[in-house]
Amino acid sequence: MKASRLAAVGALTGTALFALSAPALAHVTVQPEGEAAKGGYAVVDFRVPNESDTASTVKLEVSFPTEHPLASARPEPIPGWDAKVSKTKLDKPIELHGRKINEAISKITWTATGKGIEPGFFQKFTVSMGALPEDADELVFKAVQTYDDDEVSRWIEVPQEGQEEPENPAPVLALSEAEEGHHGAAADDKSDDTEKAAAETTTEAADSDSTDTTARVLAVVGIVVGALGVAYGVLAGRRRTSA
Repeated sequence: MKASRLAAVGALTGTALFALSAPALAHVTVQPEGEAAKGGYAVVDFRVPNESDTASTVKLEVSFPTEHPLASARPEPIPGWDAKVSKTKLDKPIELHGRKINEAISKITWTATGKGIEPGFFQKFTVSMGALPEDADELVFKAVQTYDDDEVSRWIEVPQEGQEEPENPAPVLALSEAEEGHHGAAADDKSDDTEKAAAETTTEAADSDSTDTTARVLAVVGIVVGALGVAYGVLAGRRRTSA
């Protein structure tokens, strides 16, 4: 009897802990695929769970931070969803890779064209973005999740260090330190790729020219050898006739 009571208490405790932890795990979150380094570009996933038992999520709006504006954001196509990227004019232009940017990403809105995220499922919304700020440790993206029964979940509360997680926390992307000499890594990689492609093209052209020259020389030699062979044959024939 004592053992069965302990088992029952343990089961109730586990259920209670799960119930307490479930809401904290059910909000919209953002995680990088790999690394989100300061000054570079990153691919991130906004993960959206469906909290409803009866309704489907049919819309997601993610607002981008205005205090650290991002000039570029490209959502990955998702079957059954339309994505719209909104921009806003900046009061003060920012400089990105040597040129001034007057607009920044303000919001991405995903709208379901099919069933959306049904109860018991989650959806991952992938975005390539940058250049990430060099003077911030994290970026806060406020998200609004809409269901087909018109219920709306607003994940917009900014978590504060040293305090408990708010009831409706906004997705927070932690930024890692950039390696020395690797600020704007994506742009540097593109530049390196361009230079590499140009070098490969030049090498291929040189190899092609060399091959063509060799072929021409061999062709000329072949013609000369053939001509000599014919001349030799004619002369030999004449000698036999004279004899």
